[in-house]
Amino acid sequence: VEYQLEGISQTQVNTKIDLTFASGLRSFLRHDPDVIMVGEIRDKETAEIAITASLTGHFVFSTIHTNDAAGAITRLVDMDIEPFLVASSMVGLLAQRLVRRPCKECSRPIVPSEEVVRELGLDPDQFFAGGYELPVVKGSREIPVGTVLQARGCPACLDSGYSGRTAVYELLPIDDAVRSLTLQKADAGSIRRAAIERGMVTLRHDGARKAMLGMTTPEEVLMVTAESEA
Repeated sequence: VEYQLEGISQTQVNTKIDLTFASGLRSFLRHDPDVIMVGEIRDKETAEIAITASLTGHFVFSTIHTNDAAGAITRLVDMDIEPFLVASSMVGLLAQRLVRRPCKECSRPIVPSEEVVRELGLDPDQFFAGGYELPVVKGSREIPVGTVLQARGCPACLDSGYSGRTAVYELLPIDDAVRSLTLQKADAGSIRRAAIERGMVTLRHDGARKAMLGMTTPEEVLMVTAESEA
């Protein structure tokens, strides 16, 4: 346990004494907690217990390794969890990736090529005209319309061009359409496309917005979202 948090019971997994994610989760359920956080779902047994806890009125948070939010659904089904249990137990899925922030000392605004703008999933005409409505985000930097920041390198950032990190997100709410596709054992691509049609902001789209806000660079966004867009 890295940080002790007041009011929260925490347990470190220790396989030497048979304290696994699954056995620890069973033990927690006997205390009737309001919220359960499972560090990671790695196997069928842990997944089944977490889902059972969710279905019996507990608020369960966990992590699972996939390329995007929709991939978590198919990953659980691949673990032999029944699709109806997956569909009925989940409220939402959040994918995230860390991207580096441009160094404040040396990064400079540049006009990107139309090809880069298209790779970010943006319309060049709208981008260069400043037609995208951007949210107010803490940590954003004011840069001219139609530009992005270029990482350069200086002594302050050890010539890396970057300093610090921020995250790009993809939130997939579990609505009736997603539940229906889950019950049909649809692939992750089909679930993802349905979610996008219903307004889901993808990792790359969120990254593109943050590039326009001066919070990262197009190169970072394209690199960290390559697998999710494949």
